Amino acid sequence: METTKNKTLKILTWTLQILAALAFIMAGLMKISTPYEELVLADNMGWAEDFSAMQIKIIGTLEVLGSIGMILPLLLKKFTFLVPVAALGLVLVMVGAIFTHLNREEPIIVNFILLLLNLSVVYLRRDLVLNRQK
Repeated sequence: METTKNKTLKILTWTLQILAALAFIMAGLMKISTPYEELVLADNMGWAEDFSAMQIKIIGTLEVLGSIGMILPLLLKKFTFLVPVAALGLVLVMVGAIFTHLNREEPIIVNFILLLLNLSVVYLRRDLVLNRQK
């Protein structure tokens, strides 16, 4: 029988996962679908001029794949160990984003929040990797 504490933790974990996945799928799709010339002119996207169009598409693709990797394995109940791995991948993307913004003397608060959100998912879903059948 599941305790109230376990139910609450499960709801919290799913909420964090969904928030992170939504944030990254939207950001990733925007990077993939917006022409490079528009991206570099957009507000709060000045960093894009430091990267090629292809590099930005790769970043966007990684964000979309990370989002899918945080949700789809649990829904399909297959390859669930990929959930914390995908979240960790997005943590690394955010570390890169933080360094980029710091070098440009731009604010990093959004990147830091997304980093913490994904670190939380990594921690809360670590059992999917640690308890994986061999």
